[in-house]
Amino acid sequence: ELAADTLQDMVYLKFPWAVDAPQPSESYTDLTLNNTWRPTLAVTGQEGMPDLVNAGNTLLPFTKLKLSFRLPPTVDADIAAVAVKKALEVDTPPLVKVEFDAESSMAGWNAPEIASWLENSMSKASEAFFGKPSMYMGTGGTIPFMGMLGERFPEAQFLITGLLGPKSNAHGPNEFLHNETGKRLTSCVEHVNEDHYSRNSG
Repeated sequence: ELAADTLQDMVYLKFPWAVDAPQPSESYTDLTLNNTWRPTLAVTGQEGMPDLVNAGNTLLPFTKLKLSFRLPPTVDADIAAVAVKKALEVDTPPLVKVEFDAESSMAGWNAPEIASWLENSMSKASEAFFGKPSMYMGTGGTIPFMGMLGERFPEAQFLITGLLGPKSNAHGPNEFLHNETGKRLTSCVEHVNEDHYSRNSG
């Protein structure tokens, strides 16, 4: 709730909208949960549907859809894939054959509780280079290797960060990262690294 209260309308304004001045009915907290812990389904591709200019009043012989499911980070992705397959294939409309194949299934990652030394170090670093206390929040993207690292090193602490502002466009064809903010973020990470080194060498 703290992250949602701090970000307020940036929770949804950071996304492109088809309408001007969007006003979602959900609370900031619900919008944040929708992007982190709650499952979602998106249709990301299709095959078999004609373009509108060629579409007639006829039944199609087949339709293929590519579905992308985002799962809560504590849900087993393989078990979820089996459940989705059963839900889609078992109770089909009359005279319809449905097949579902999971192209890939990747589990999310639920970060362990942050150790007090790391929380203090991040807060000091953020105050030093941004003039504000550090904050953190989950996100709906999947970073599969974080789950693998978490299983391999269950006692480890992780600092996962990236530059997404101001007006940055990471991973896009016109990728843009704000240089000054990038320098501050790099300084914060180095501050935490130094604190970690001091803890283990002292």
